[in-house]
Amino acid sequence: MNDLRMKRVESLIREQVSTLIMNQELKDPRINTLLSITSVKVSNDLSSAKLYVSGLEGEAKLKKSVAALNHAAGFIQNRVGKQIRMRLTPKMLFLPDTSVRDGYMLNQKIEHLLHDKTEEE
Repeated sequence: MNDLRMKRVESLIREQVSTLIMNQELKDPRINTLLSITSVKVSNDLSSAKLYVSGLEGEAKLKKSVAALNHAAGFIQNRVGKQIRMRLTPKMLFLPDTSVRDGYMLNQKIEHLLHDKTEEE
């Protein structure tokens, strides 16, 4: 599959799902509007897509939101399929994205190590 086309499909899916979340078209109360789709990875045959979700309200609420999004994946797939014109709409799997938190924790550890090193000198 052409890389440019893959990127375009990923971008369109990310945009459409983000719009559904922001416009509160998903009625599940576990899904809040502060969620963001950080990245989308579509398989080479366009049959499936992994959507990474991050949120500002902590890990427990993020897991609940991801579960709710996976519960509504068929509805979301249907809505996205109506907006983007493709023969097949990828089956969507939502996953929590902890990269921001992991990056923050790594920076904290580095700063802690640097602080300890300067105190020893």
